[in-house]
Amino acid sequence: MESSLSSIQALVSQIKQEILSSFNPSSFISPSAYDTAWLALVPCPNSPKSPLFKGCLNWVLKGQKEEGFWGEVGRDGLPAIDSLPATLACLVAIKKWGVGEQNLKRGVTFINSYSEMLLKVEGGKFPRGFTIVFPAMVKLALENGLEIVFPKGVEEVLSNMSLERQRILETEEIVDSFQFSPLLAHLEAFPSSYIVHEEDIERNLSEDGSLFQSPSATACAFLVTGNQKCLDYLKTLVAKHPNGVPPVYPIDEELVSLCMVNQIQRLGLAEYFAEEIDEILGQIYRSYEEQEQEPTAFNLAITKIYKDALLFRLLRMHGYNVTSRSFCWFLDHEDICAHMERNYEYYTSILYNVYRATDVIFSGEDELEEARSFSKKLLEKSLKLTSINDNMVIFANFHKIIDHELSIPWIARLDHLDHRMWIEENQVDTLWIAKATFYRVSCLQNHKLIQLALKNFDFRQSIYQKELEELNRWSKDVGLSEMGFGREKTTYCYYAVASSTSLPHDSVARLIVAKSAILVTVADDFFDMEGSLEELQTLTQAVQRWDGRGLTGHSKVIFLALDNLVREIATNYFHRQGIDITENLQNMWRETFVSWLIETTWSKSQYIPSMEEYLETGMTSIASHVITLPASCFLSTSSPSYELKASSYETITKLLMASTRLLNDIQSYQKEIEVGRKNLVVLHQIENPQVGIENSISYVKGILNDMKKELLEQALIDDLGVFPSHSSISICHA
Repeated sequence: MESSLSSIQALVSQIKQEILSSFNPSSFISPSAYDTAWLALVPCPNSPKSPLFKGCLNWVLKGQKEEGFWGEVGRDGLPAIDSLPATLACLVAIKKWGVGEQNLKRGVTFINSYSEMLLKVEGGKFPRGFTIVFPAMVKLALENGLEIVFPKGVEEVLSNMSLERQRILETEEIVDSFQFSPLLAHLEAFPSSYIVHEEDIERNLSEDGSLFQSPSATACAFLVTGNQKCLDYLKTLVAKHPNGVPPVYPIDEELVSLCMVNQIQRLGLAEYFAEEIDEILGQIYRSYEEQEQEPTAFNLAITKIYKDALLFRLLRMHGYNVTSRSFCWFLDHEDICAHMERNYEYYTSILYNVYRATDVIFSGEDELEEARSFSKKLLEKSLKLTSINDNMVIFANFHKIIDHELSIPWIARLDHLDHRMWIEENQVDTLWIAKATFYRVSCLQNHKLIQLALKNFDFRQSIYQKELEELNRWSKDVGLSEMGFGREKTTYCYYAVASSTSLPHDSVARLIVAKSAILVTVADDFFDMEGSLEELQTLTQAVQRWDGRGLTGHSKVIFLALDNLVREIATNYFHRQGIDITENLQNMWRETFVSWLIETTWSKSQYIPSMEEYLETGMTSIASHVITLPASCFLSTSSPSYELKASSYETITKLLMASTRLLNDIQSYQKEIEVGRKNLVVLHQIENPQVGIENSISYVKGILNDMKKELLEQALIDDLGVFPSHSSISICHA
């Protein structure tokens, strides 16, 4: 185990040094062969027979893959569909400048050999950008004398694609406010018959001189207009990216940084990069407060929704006080919402981010409720599609990821298993989508990062297996595993704790929570189904005295196990902090045993408490406080020992106690009815006989939903919660 930890620490150091020490988000965006080729086509103004950007031409010559293509590889190991226009553009650039004869031969062979197969993979349904660009690149290649010979099947596909391209050119406005990538952003792919006035181009140039931040379109704009601002943009771009230009420039470096933080967290590696994560989020938070919240251009608005939703979730998860308005602004734009509803299959990744952001909703945040309903409705529709043509990103198993997100509430999921799923999904690179090409964000699929995630998962598995063995020994030694009644929950209790939390690997809190949960399960079953009222009264009195003399049988086993656990926790804490918390721990268990006895007495005497009376006792009898509070004393930022006293329970503790009680009652009301016990669902129906059981369930669910929101707020906002934010979320899960 020591060697495993050393190996992990070595990888962490390497990743910090190679990726995070001087984090430059732009350096992780893979070059676009298509856009680089278009810059290579630009002649030098003073020497038209020479390329202006020789470095781009050299990159093209060196960037050809062994199979003869330029572009990205898809998740199936084949060249991605964008390799067809990218390869054609590179071949045209090479042909124009009379270099790279072998590159030409290999590239033409690839196009002639692979086109039919790659086009068939898409099943006749091609991305809009590809439909606009590919026929144009074929025509340009033929005009430049390249010997492109397609099989009959490709000719048919190309003919149909050309018709669709013509329809797009005839029906879409040159700058359609509702196109993610406006038509004019594909300027280099316009046929000569399509008239574009120079003033239309110059009117749509950004302040930096780019045409919709597209290097290829801006290169074409310069060739058409000779605009100095375009040339300045291209020179700045090449100076920043001399080894192949990205598909978009300027790159949103904050978005890359946020995706990196998100990736680290979802792979289960946050504990190793806490300082780096805090620094990145702190920098973005400070700059974001000064930025304009609502962009005017539709394509910018859509990207901003993706980014804002991701940022909102990450900031809120790390204790920043951010409002829902920071990303819910789009709900005020009926045109944006209506367009996304009509074309939801193109915005799945954005809707996915919006939905995940609404996981961390607080009380009274109606905008987040609206955003959650909006995104959920459209994500559910996307699950019915056979394929998803997203405008932002391509995940290997997006249907699986969306279904997982919708079917299991985030707060109920098991972190360890979520990490495993995300590791598995990231064994295949994720492709991001630009105008007409794909690209990779290499830091997200960095080999060492994925290797670290695998090692860390296996390391945690070995720790969990060792701790489970220790727990089984303890449970057997104190007699709890062989009581002969009720539920034997040793493995279940540990599994629930270990897999639902992201506690440090060496945290003692896991075993404290698991042992406490096992003891609670056995004692609760003893009160519910095994012990006579006299036995239960005797046991409760012994706990009040904290003296087990005179106890026999199951009562004696339970008391001795309880005393053993309290001594173990108190001794451990005293060695760490020099404070004796024995009395505080005993008092917590005293009130818990009293609450169990009260409920048993109610049941045996057929007494029907009021809902208020029941909840006051039920908050304690659910025993979530005796399971979590002692463990919280051993977290990295430990809770003060005085908060173990009932009179000092923080709001977050009371909310945890109440919400776990309501959650239990919603799930167990049928069983309680069968055995004649009462819970809040049953009591609500008794007090409201005119309503059905489903109405009573909805009533309790409504209360629980409000409590969970308030619990999250207490857990996540640093100045409200008693626990450090990373730990409180684990407690919410548990």
